[in-house]
Parts: sequence; structure tokens; C-alpha cells
Amino acid sequence: MDKAQQDALKKAAGIEAAKLVENGMVVGLGTGSTVRFLVDELGRRVQEEGLQFTGVTTSRRTQEQAEGYGIKIVDVDDVDHIDVTIDGADEVDKNFDGIKGGGAALLWEKIVATNSNRIVWIVDETKVVDTIGAFPLPVEVIPFGAGHVISRFKDRGYNPVLRLDADGQPVRTDEKNYVVDLHLNRIDHPHELAEDLINTVGVVEHGLFLNMVDMVIVGDPNGPRVMTNSNK
Repeated sequence: MDKAQQDALKKAAGIEAAKLVENGMVVGLGTGSTVRFLVDELGRRVQEEGLQFTGVTTSRRTQEQAEGYGIKIVDVDDVDHIDVTIDGADEVDKNFDGIKGGGAALLWEKIVATNSNRIVWIVDETKVVDTIGAFPLPVEVIPFGAGHVISRFKDRGYNPVLRLDADGQPVRTDEKNYVVDLHLNRIDHPHELAEDLINTVGVVEHGLFLNMVDMVIVGDPNGPRVMTNSNK
């Protein structure tokens, strides 16, 4: 699938998800290429239909885009609940286990998600897999002692790679932490892995989002289709 086709599917999923937003809602706005299409559509609805809602964003990039449309953005600590969070995902399987953090916003994304009444992911069809893990699993790590954490991951066979930017410098998250990507190929026991990672000193958060999502809107060539999680 070429990028233009993939973008068309992402856009269709984003437009479909925008229909979930109603006047007066508090909405978590995720991060990434699919979410950009969502925010474009919400901005259109704000300007053309007079839609009014309050947004909480998972990255500064999304905040700037949303504010450019006049969408009111507040801090997550300034709201007592979030009605729905709409975000992308790098992979999602039939158990509704997913990997996020390809855009290095996983910590903020998880904080917003865990404070949401409903979580909706928007993806193109290439992100729906049988078993997660082909996409490298991002882990947010404090810079102090990061080399020791990476060594520990190597010893455990996790194939860690410190994420670097175009200049060869470590990528920094919005909290100024590093991202270590684990090249696992497949993750057969995601809950055990999640437990191991979060209990590793120096790890702030990992990109495993396990059975958290309520609905996945998939951009499909035949039109957006919805996967509903009955386990929640």
C-alpha cells in the first residue's frame, strides 16, 4: 500500500471518529498521523458547525494543531474526567492489546487514556495484526543510568535500540526522557512483559496498552469498520 492510499484510509478513520465528539464533551486528543486528520475534521466542525468541546492533548504537537483551529485545550489536571479519548495505535490485535509510542508520546498518551471513560483508536488496516510485536515496542526511560537499563534489556533478549533523531542524538519525549525500542518480532505474553518492564528501575512507562481500548475504527478500502471490545 502506498502512502497516498494509507493516508486516505487514515483520513476516513479520523473523519468517522470525529462523529463521536458532541457539544460539551471533554475529549482526549492523541498524537500521530491519523490523529492529525481527526483534528482537521474537528476543527472544521468547530468552524462550520459551531461544535464546542474541551480538548486534552497527549503532545505539544497536537495542542498546537488544535489551538490553530480555535479548539479550547486545557491541562489534564484541570478536568475531573475525560469523556472519550481518540488516539492512534502502531499495532492492535484481536485481543485488543496494542502497541503505541511510535511518535514518542506514550507516557502522556497513557496518562490521558487511563483517565478516560472511553478509549477509541483510529488506525488504517495495516495496523491490525494477529500478534503484536513486529512493531518495535517503545519504552520511555530516564536518561540517568539509561545505559544500564539498555544492558539489562539486552541480557533479557529484548534487542533494545536507543531511538536517535536525524542528527544522531537521542530522541527526547515531551518529558525530556529517552525512548528505547525493543525489537521483539512477536509478543506472546504481553502482560508478563508489561509487568517486567514497569518494574525495571529507570523505566517510566512502556508502550503496551493492554485491553484498554473500547473501540477501534479501522480505515478499510471498503469504508471504515468498527471493532468493539466486548471484554470491557
